[in-house]
Amino acid sequence: MENVTERTSNPFGMRPPFERQDPGSHVAVFGYGDANADFHLIGDHPGIHGGERTGIPFTGTRTGDILLEVFRELGFVSGDRNQPLLSNLFANYVHMCSLPNGRDPTVAEYDELERYFDAELRAINAHILLPVGEHATDHVLREYTTQRHRIELAMPRLHATEIRGRGFLIVPVREPGEWEDTDRERLRARLEAILESDYRQTKGVATRIG
Repeated sequence: MENVTERTSNPFGMRPPFERQDPGSHVAVFGYGDANADFHLIGDHPGIHGGERTGIPFTGTRTGDILLEVFRELGFVSGDRNQPLLSNLFANYVHMCSLPNGRDPTVAEYDELERYFDAELRAINAHILLPVGEHATDHVLREYTTQRHRIELAMPRLHATEIRGRGFLIVPVREPGEWEDTDRERLRARLEAILESDYRQTKGVATRIG
């Protein structure tokens, strides 16, 4: 079933519950991209992964540029770096709101926005979840798999691997600013393998792909 919305930014009309941003920053960096995407890129918050000035996830920072370049090479991303066009890809954050000085959210602030993130994730209903960094990966594994207690959160090892979820395939992504020589190619190769597989047939079955 496809979403009826054609909106690229904030397609479901999310409204953040608070405003605590620096002057000149967006109140929140809303979900952005193809609302019918099979691939869902999940970051931590704007202070880490960007968008406070552009309003678009993973833009305006070196980290975002490094990451989206891999997706650009595979045809998911086109157009301007600060206002890209996403095809078959949706991007959002566990914590969408901008905070002063780009600080990390508190536990209470993460909790306050959890329902917004969960609602958008389920509305997009992608096949492949790609959490970026330790916090987003931990959150996705805890909330959307039954395996978190068995998985050591070691991002160099988890990077570009496949983990079974409850109706999703999860591919953790190490922080791009920490990538080593092979990390970029590992992610690209994993995405290529998924694209070449019959991944849509696995929706809701929670099996490995490829």
